[in-house]
Amino acid sequence: MTWLKIIHILCVMGWMTSIFAVPRALIYWKRDFAKTGEFGPLGDLTYRLYRFSAGLAVIAAITGLWLGVLWGFPAWLHAKIALVVLLAAHYVWTGVLVGRAKRGEFRESDLFLRIFNEISVVGTIAILWLVVAKPF
Repeated sequence: MTWLKIIHILCVMGWMTSIFAVPRALIYWKRDFAKTGEFGPLGDLTYRLYRFSAGLAVIAAITGLWLGVLWGFPAWLHAKIALVVLLAAHYVWTGVLVGRAKRGEFRESDLFLRIFNEISVVGTIAILWLVVAKPF
């Protein structure tokens, strides 16, 4: 079970990097696109980071559910899974934004993207609290 936990944590760390970085990178990509009118290296990096982390998200979900089976799905884990599903929805929405950006469509304001970015931080803190405190 130790290796399963290690793989899970490693993949979660990689996925979280994208969850935190991509919305912020979209702000800079938007500014860069406004200046140059081109996709550019920042757009390429943002797109590749998002795409790479999708695989990590899948592995994190599989190993997390596997751990849940081994632990018998305690009550706190149900709450964690619900929050992870919301975080995954946030990630999918980020993918929609990246797809639009790749086509040169930047509909959201910088302020929206900043707030959108911070929502994931709040969700992550709640998930970490459940994992560490196991309140129920």
